Amino acid sequence: MDIIFKLFFSFLKIGAFSFGGGYAMLPFIQREIVTTNNWISMPEFMDIIGISQMTPGPIAINSATFVGYKIQGVCGSLAATLGVITTSFILVSIISKVLAKFKNSVVVKSALLGMRPVLIALILSAFLGLAKESYLDFKSIVITIIIGGLLLTKKVHPILVIVIAAILGVIFYI
Repeated sequence: MDIIFKLFFSFLKIGAFSFGGGYAMLPFIQREIVTTNNWISMPEFMDIIGISQMTPGPIAINSATFVGYKIQGVCGSLAATLGVITTSFILVSIISKVLAKFKNSVVVKSALLGMRPVLIALILSAFLGLAKESYLDFKSIVITIIIGGLLLTKKVHPILVIVIAAILGVIFYI
């Protein structure tokens, strides 16, 4: 039962101290579940992030659910998921009332503008951390360039991009 509480409080901490959504949370999730608690390995973390991106819903909630399930089954997934959403639920409930009163405040607007660059830095940090583990060889870099080229030049549906990357993976790695 201790692991259930530890999962809950670990993801509560992730949810409480992460600002900016799922991708900004990735460095915190990685540090907590891979580095600090050694619940899963980095390759397993990469797989969970990939699955979390493909399944519907926010990446933070999906990854909490997958990690919790991997560690402690259904109870673990419930504990991790509840942990990661608890702070947001409480804050959104409070802020929605407060923000209505102060929505035109220069201080509030300035604070929110000041937080935007941090989000970019957190997302870049997550990208670089995942890139270190993803780029195993020249083939993975080629797949990235092909997929990046498709995304930047054509309006390719995300599901099609995933399918194309999977096909390229089969072609390059078999």
